[in-house]
Amino acid sequence: MTRDFAKKPRPARQSKKAPHKPQVPSWVWLFTGTILGAFIMFLTYLSGVTPTPGAQPSAAQQNPVSKPKTEIPKPRFDFYQLLKESEVVVKEPRRALDSKGAVKPQKAEEYILQVGSFKKSTDADRLRVELILLNLDTYIEKVTVRNGETWHRVLVGPYRSHSKMAHARGILVSNEIKPLLLKRDVKS
Repeated sequence: MTRDFAKKPRPARQSKKAPHKPQVPSWVWLFTGTILGAFIMFLTYLSGVTPTPGAQPSAAQQNPVSKPKTEIPKPRFDFYQLLKESEVVVKEPRRALDSKGAVKPQKAEEYILQVGSFKKSTDADRLRVELILLNLDTYIEKVTVRNGETWHRVLVGPYRSHSKMAHARGILVSNEIKPLLLKRDVKS
């Protein structure tokens, strides 16, 4: 048996919700509260402000008789005078005097960068070749240590000026080689 569902009466739906009330978005409440707070702070600020006496009309403005105006003094710049007064004379550094009172000549120094120290001379030669390819003046110095061992030091230099030594040191550091700075007196 067939049934016709289209003609069946449908039950009326009952809404369980209360009638819809329009809601105010939260950003409106935030904006309103901020404006209200700013207005209250402005009123608080105004309550603490005292009127200045310059705001009231003075007797000179009310009286049409003109009085001579006093001149406003121009600013003084004492910088140049103060600069002359605080001038400092730079003196030469004191030099060492010998027993006769004569000035001793200062010893000349040279800078040497030690790049490595090896037991085998072949390792020292290999590093020396790498440094020559970097366009640095290198040499190997043989040194005998306390217990009779011989070490081969790879040295860069010597440099008489600090700036040339710093340039060579920069080249070494940029190639990830950390040198040791040695300062020696120049042999005459």
